[in-house]
Amino acid sequence: MQDNTNNENQNRGQGTPKRNPKRKGSDWFMYIIYAIIIVTLGGLWLSGDSKKNNAEIGWSKLDQILRRGDQEKIVVVDKEYAEIFIKEEALEKDTAYKDIVGDQGKVKESGHYTYKFIDVESFKSDLDKVAQQNFERDTAGIDDSVMTANPDLINQIRRNNHIELSSRENDHTWEKVIYWFGPLLLLVIFFVIMSRVANRQMGGGGGGGIFSVGKSKAKIYDGKTSTNVTFKDVAGLAGAKEEVVEVVDFLKNPKKYTALGGKIPKGVLLVGPPGTGKTLLAKAVAGEANVPFFSMSGSDFVEMFVGVGASRVRDLFEEAKKKAPCIIFIDEIDAVGRARSRGGLSNANDERENTLNQLLTEMDGFGTNNGVIVMAATNRADILDKALLRAGRFDRQIYVELPDIDERKAIFEVHMKGLKLGNDIDKDFLSKQTPGFSGADIANVCNEAALVAARKDKALIEKQDFLDAIDRIIGGLEKRSKVITTEEKRTIAYHESGHASVSWQLRWGQPLVKVTIVPRGKALGAAWYLPEERQITTYEQMFDEITSLVAGRAAEEIVFGQISTGALNDLERATKMAFSLVAYYGMSPKVGNISYYDSTGQSEWNFTKPFSEQTNEAIDSEVKRLVEEAYQRSKEIILSSRDKLDELAKVLFEREVIFREDVEKIYGSRPWEDEKKEDEVKIEKPVAAKDEITVEKTETTSNEENDESES
Repeated sequence: MQDNTNNENQNRGQGTPKRNPKRKGSDWFMYIIYAIIIVTLGGLWLSGDSKKNNAEIGWSKLDQILRRGDQEKIVVVDKEYAEIFIKEEALEKDTAYKDIVGDQGKVKESGHYTYKFIDVESFKSDLDKVAQQNFERDTAGIDDSVMTANPDLINQIRRNNHIELSSRENDHTWEKVIYWFGPLLLLVIFFVIMSRVANRQMGGGGGGGIFSVGKSKAKIYDGKTSTNVTFKDVAGLAGAKEEVVEVVDFLKNPKKYTALGGKIPKGVLLVGPPGTGKTLLAKAVAGEANVPFFSMSGSDFVEMFVGVGASRVRDLFEEAKKKAPCIIFIDEIDAVGRARSRGGLSNANDERENTLNQLLTEMDGFGTNNGVIVMAATNRADILDKALLRAGRFDRQIYVELPDIDERKAIFEVHMKGLKLGNDIDKDFLSKQTPGFSGADIANVCNEAALVAARKDKALIEKQDFLDAIDRIIGGLEKRSKVITTEEKRTIAYHESGHASVSWQLRWGQPLVKVTIVPRGKALGAAWYLPEERQITTYEQMFDEITSLVAGRAAEEIVFGQISTGALNDLERATKMAFSLVAYYGMSPKVGNISYYDSTGQSEWNFTKPFSEQTNEAIDSEVKRLVEEAYQRSKEIILSSRDKLDELAKVLFEREVIFREDVEKIYGSRPWEDEKKEDEVKIEKPVAAKDEITVEKTETTSNEENDESES
């Protein structure tokens, strides 16, 4: 008995599986469904009226037909539209109706034209007006005496101009049936098809369709597919590139590092501001590594269904383990790696926390992931969970910073490869003109310069095109059509001249590039400066910058005896800089060497300040003191050179744009410019440590005038 059973099982396993007896019935059921679909579509086709065969016209065309009297009859259908029938003799003798006469002759079963109207009564009124106008036209040459003596002639003319109008009601039975039962039928068909797909997938052990919602959405790059991006395409980022290249080398030559007992890092986190090239580095890794590369975004783990995120994490690592050694790259990991239960809001998003917990377990849990390296990128490392950042998960954090002047030059060279450049292009000059620009910003500058040159119908991209592109990216598009009164223009000219004058005369004032009073973006005027790329900033340097920021309002008060709302942006920046000087950098003698800066980002979730009310009052008073002292200092500088300010403002008012050379002609050269060049020392960037010096980011500044008035 046992042998027979085993033989029977073997035969079933080796032979063709038995057909499910219910399958035949289900097939017949599907045939019925298909027949219903065909009948429904046929009903839709039959319910369609003959209007689709007619040419639709407007009132001008219909008015022309009526005035010529070429209509045979007009039929109003369902009180919705009218079918216009043309006389046979008109079709034969006139080519105006060639659009309805084809190779097989005219359409006979329905009207030749279709006219849609809004209301039947108004349509009848329009026809009566046309008939009356035609009657008046035909009787215009007949004397009144003749008309009075021949009433039959008048009646005959009126009958000839009468427009025949009839009506017809179509049978809408099919439309009513489909209207009531169509949606229900479609729902039945949808659920039947979905149930069949689900049954097939369940029978096959799950696969795609609705049951694949928990599958990973990662894109795989291997020997068959490539990103065509290598490390040669990544300009600058020398330190970050070196560490990333080492990760690729880990997978290519693992014995080189494990021979001494070392272990390959499990995770690498790329941290840096937006646009600095974190994702580009990952693409280069995918192009350089000879191992499978899984690319996925942090938002791909998030789904509306419960448990989907954790399921996708498990599936991603299962696929990666099968193809180890390999690399998993998760872009914008902060979408799923935020700190759990931050700010006391526990259970605020359990699904996201479950996904994060599964990611933590897969990266360093009870199991092992030998040969799987996880790379991730984010610009919000301060909000990531501490368990995700610990050693054993992300062993390395690579800081991708904004490029310096040499790196910007290399980035320009990469993005200029496909451009047709003129002979006056100087990459060193452009790299100096773009401090604080990221790699994405420089790419945008190159593309915008090409668009500017094309807009001017140039054959080559010249230096001025790049400068115009930089100005547009920083300040926005020029708005020369903006209406500004002469008094407002004079005020803006003195305001911008005040900035330029004070900044030029200060020891640590930023070097001026150009000043304009042409509206650009939201600004009514702007001054472009070239900030020094400093690694640290002193009190004197920051105080000089605050003095330059409030100089515009000081010039307005001195010259006009009143102030305006144009200094809103200046005051905002000056106040923030003064607050940073007092509360963050500890440069106020009253507050002391104390910093309330939170580099972890935890303070944004707290409802209390990290200092007392007395300290808060001290900070407020110190900020106010600094801004007021800078304001009085800027007024003194302006009063000491009032005649030069007037001359500079006059030139700016007349020409609307002035440059560094114009300011130098009036104020003379700056004696400390040569001293700064001699003091510049290029320092190699050290490896980032735990206790870092807070470096102030240098940005290209533009003293913008806000055109919004305060309430």
